[in-house]
Amino acid sequence: MFSSVKSVGLNGLDGYIVNVEATIMNGLTGCEIVGLPDTAVREAKERVLSAIKNIGLSLPYGKIIVNLSPANTRKAGAVFDLPIAISLLINMEVLEEKQTTDYAFIGELSLNGDLKKVTGILPMALEVKKQNIQNLIVPPENAGELSVVNGINIYTAKNLSDILTHFHQQSLLEKVPADTTNLFSSNQQYAIDFSEVKGQSTAKRAIEIAAAGNHNLLMLGSPGSGKTMLAQRIPTILPDLTFEEALEVTKIYSVSGLLSSNLSLITQRPFRSPHHTISNISLVGGGSYPRPGEISLAHNGVLFLDELPEFQKNALEVLRQPLEDRKITISRANASYTFPANFMFVASMNPCPCGYYGSTLKSCTCTPKQIHNYIAKISGPLLDRIDIQLEVQTIKYADLSNFSQEESSLSIRKRVNEARQIQLKRYQNSGIHSNSELSAKKLKEVCTLSSECDKIMQNAFEKLNLSARAYSRVLKVARTIADLEKSQNIQKNHILEAIQYRSLDKCYFGSKN
Repeated sequence: MFSSVKSVGLNGLDGYIVNVEATIMNGLTGCEIVGLPDTAVREAKERVLSAIKNIGLSLPYGKIIVNLSPANTRKAGAVFDLPIAISLLINMEVLEEKQTTDYAFIGELSLNGDLKKVTGILPMALEVKKQNIQNLIVPPENAGELSVVNGINIYTAKNLSDILTHFHQQSLLEKVPADTTNLFSSNQQYAIDFSEVKGQSTAKRAIEIAAAGNHNLLMLGSPGSGKTMLAQRIPTILPDLTFEEALEVTKIYSVSGLLSSNLSLITQRPFRSPHHTISNISLVGGGSYPRPGEISLAHNGVLFLDELPEFQKNALEVLRQPLEDRKITISRANASYTFPANFMFVASMNPCPCGYYGSTLKSCTCTPKQIHNYIAKISGPLLDRIDIQLEVQTIKYADLSNFSQEESSLSIRKRVNEARQIQLKRYQNSGIHSNSELSAKKLKEVCTLSSECDKIMQNAFEKLNLSARAYSRVLKVARTIADLEKSQNIQKNHILEAIQYRSLDKCYFGSKN
């Protein structure tokens, strides 16, 4: 007898339908799984046969062959345990195949038949919906993240025997309710706020511009100047997540196994701050079966690298392509995987190993060679991809002791949202969402300069020895400043302020350009 049921596999962040076929042939008793299974899939035969036995059924006699189709795509994980078991139960005539025609099955089985949580369930469920399969059965621990999927019936089963009673109409499975109405009711409730940052008006202004245009930002300053404190509060002023953006982020965390069982949707922009000992693979993604790295976990949010020169140089260099393409493609012998990586890159660093070069509060103890070698850890190509370079000054006592109310994140975010709306309207139907994404062609259309502004830009280009990439990034920042002021065109003050944010090229990184 032959049987086939539907399940779902993962290819990067996308699900694809897998037909789990089974047949029992005459011959020595045994079980073989084909269709490019990995170790976890091959071991499914032990879990499945034990689960069938432990729910009180007799194991079938003969040679069991299980095929996972399409056979040319590698299958990974324990998600196929349940569909393999269902396919065998049809062969054993415990179930009828017509009962399962409009169902898909996902889940790992324990030896006693209980269903256990699997990772990546959200993109799998979305693929089930896309393929117009009306019903899906999953483990109960996966119910939380599936409440955002409407249009199909999603059921949870605690045990394999519960599924049998469901199809025998003795006791129906519990259905996961779809609820997308109140997900964003408290999505902007942060425990930290910009009102807690005393002084630093220049830094706050630069960060507001960066947030408004999704520009990359480098903060340079002495220890204790507040660089980390400022960076941690950037998500509190970023534009509100749309449902589509939140779904993208949630899919990434679902595949990575980082989504808690009681969380349906990630409604706050991510803030990732990996330690400087991080490896290349952990940063950009990869592995034998590629998984998203930190740059993808920061998608639609912020990737913050504190003490930038302390990171391995090769780890920093692999950031160059994702910063341009806003995605990362990982190639393996059997497949190629693409993960999104549209994040706001924020970094901080000291001006020298001791941290006090140029400080008015404490003398620097570093030699010129030490300072040069420290700064040289940041390559010119990487620096070129950072739109705004900000020197964070040491906070003064007068600012610390001032108890007047600082501007809140809510107030700043209102201006940022208004600027982003201008950009979304300007770039509608072009695939661009912010000024930082402007292509060379689009840059000419929306960043036209007057003769006076063009002359200022020419002088800055020559005096600061700017590269072509740095030149375009100055124009993008100027466009964002104009949007914050609701100006149709880039004015003189906009271009001057944008140039100011490239001054570190000359002061600290002059030898790079």
